[in-house]
Amino acid sequence: MDLPRIFTIRESSHRVHNPITTDKLATLGRALDPEPGTRVLDLASGSGELLCTWARDHLITGTGVDISTVFTEKARARAAELGVADRVDFVHGDAAGYIADEPVDLAACIGATWIGGGAAGTVELLSHSLRPGGVMLIGEPYWRRQPPDQDTLEACHAVSESDFRSLPELIEQFGSLGYDVVEMVLADQDSWDRYRAAEWLNLRRWLDRNPDDELAAEIRAELTEGPARYARYEREYLGWGIFALMGR
Repeated sequence: MDLPRIFTIRESSHRVHNPITTDKLATLGRALDPEPGTRVLDLASGSGELLCTWARDHLITGTGVDISTVFTEKARARAAELGVADRVDFVHGDAAGYIADEPVDLAACIGATWIGGGAAGTVELLSHSLRPGGVMLIGEPYWRRQPPDQDTLEACHAVSESDFRSLPELIEQFGSLGYDVVEMVLADQDSWDRYRAAEWLNLRRWLDRNPDDELAAEIRAELTEGPARYARYEREYLGWGIFALMGR
């Protein structure tokens, strides 16, 4: 059980595996201002930046669950680097269906709502781990602009326009599920640039070191076509944000 190797190559230098910067992640932490000792569950926790930096800055405790062995090891190393390994732990496992042994104060899934079959299913999954009155964090894409054609849809990782909602519609969806949106931090185009452009540098450096690898042709094609495709479509049409929810 692991991520395909190309994902860990593409995002090998990333601390956050979503189009949100570490500064914006810190902004969210300051906005929510969790009390010391707040218990956090982070599903699809990646390289652990949320848990590790919030343990350092806000003295939270928590558990992260991720399917990638590479990212889980990076998360453990990050916890040690920041001196918070006694406050957070990281589990290699499938976050889909994962429920905490005891209710937590904050339950998160930042940018991996496929673990619940979409935003609604992930909200339902997280609710089983969240104490009454706790905070839920969901990271999710939305349409910045209406996609005009199938090329735009596919370049934004969608099959149909209904795969994502506009920002107002996404907020309304959370309301229909019985949750108030109490905070949000949205990616901007610079956030997207830092996320995607860092991937291109990772790919190029890997390709230079591994020209004969079985993935070399696939990575060369992605590096040749990806930057212009991103600039033409994803950067212009797709938004992304982290939304803090509380049950009504």
